[in-house]
Amino acid sequence: MSIVIPHPNVHQRELSRSLRLVNLRRHASALLLVAPLALFLFLVFMTPVASMIMRSVESPEVSNALPNTTAVLRHWNPASPIPDEAFRGLLLDIERNGGDNDAGKAAGRLNSQKEGFRSLFFNTANALPFDEHDAAMPAAEVRRKLTEVDPRWEDPAYWNAIARNASRHTTQYLLATMDLSRDSEGNLISVDGKASAYRQIFQRTFAISACVTVLALLLGYPLAYWIATMPPRKANLVMILVLLPFWTSILVRISAWIVILQGSGLVNQGLMQLGWISTPLPLLFNRTGVLIAMTHILLPFAILPLYSVMKSVPASYVKAAVSLGSHPFGAFWKVYFPQTLSGVGAGGLLVFISALGYYITPALLGGAGDQMVSYYIAYFTNVSLNWGMACALGVILLAITLVLFGIYRKIVGTDMKMS
Repeated sequence: MSIVIPHPNVHQRELSRSLRLVNLRRHASALLLVAPLALFLFLVFMTPVASMIMRSVESPEVSNALPNTTAVLRHWNPASPIPDEAFRGLLLDIERNGGDNDAGKAAGRLNSQKEGFRSLFFNTANALPFDEHDAAMPAAEVRRKLTEVDPRWEDPAYWNAIARNASRHTTQYLLATMDLSRDSEGNLISVDGKASAYRQIFQRTFAISACVTVLALLLGYPLAYWIATMPPRKANLVMILVLLPFWTSILVRISAWIVILQGSGLVNQGLMQLGWISTPLPLLFNRTGVLIAMTHILLPFAILPLYSVMKSVPASYVKAAVSLGSHPFGAFWKVYFPQTLSGVGAGGLLVFISALGYYITPALLGGAGDQMVSYYIAYFTNVSLNWGMACALGVILLAITLVLFGIYRKIVGTDMKMS
């Protein structure tokens, strides 16, 4: 009787197959556990962001209301005469939906690019139909009748406006956020000074965010240093006080600042009683009130990264520098401060990124010249119902935020590697 001994490679293959099956089951179980959270994040966060990005480049109003006209004008060269078939397509489109909601949206969109288009469109719609055989008319006859209704139809500028909006997708909204547009030949041009506004809005947003960041760092650095040098029990108590504003509604804090900063508020009354001022200072509905309130709200975002970095810096470094003859301030500035720069960068970027999207605080405490990008996003969404412009502003703000967040991650990652 002979005994067959399996080859060692057979055992290795069976063991590898078993390990792969075990790992596959573990991965499948892990995926099933995180699947509900991943689905929730996708539906709640990723889907709205994707929808916002799509809306920023979508412009279906004209193509939906004037499908026959846009089909002809997509291949039209503005330097050549207006084709007769475009007039026939316009006739069919206006007769089909001359007074419905789609036509109103298209007329409003075209009127923003060529003044007078709304009246031209609806004057023509009111004059139609000519007779029951409009569709069978020769294109040249349709052209003659439309120009009899309104001679402006012979102006290529109106047809050029339709041609520029013939596609369902456009870069107009994104270009408008940078105060750019396209001329009749499709070249990029800057809008005139009176219509230019969004660059100034973004500059104002960056300026306010930068000022808040600087103020938060100037106030947060010494406070974080003071907490880092405390005994652990006292440090925990002070840190609770620092985090306490997180448990209070922003609206409540803003309302409190309105009471404090108004003409008869605590600040002005205290300064007047001390004899430092004779009339109340204007602290509300201007840039000063916005900076004060936003700095107070965002101050913990600067303190937390600074404190975490300062706790990792050994106090013996400064003591060693002082013992070697350095002045205490010189030891702090040359030894301690450089080691906390990563915390300064992380805290500053965190405050700056958070400040970019502020809306409520400038709206309640600021004036007309203190509104940031978020205010105009809300305006286009809720008041003018121009969702394309609102989404374009949101996309630009999102892109800036992602770039800054990437810088923040790099700073934090470098700091972790160094520690």
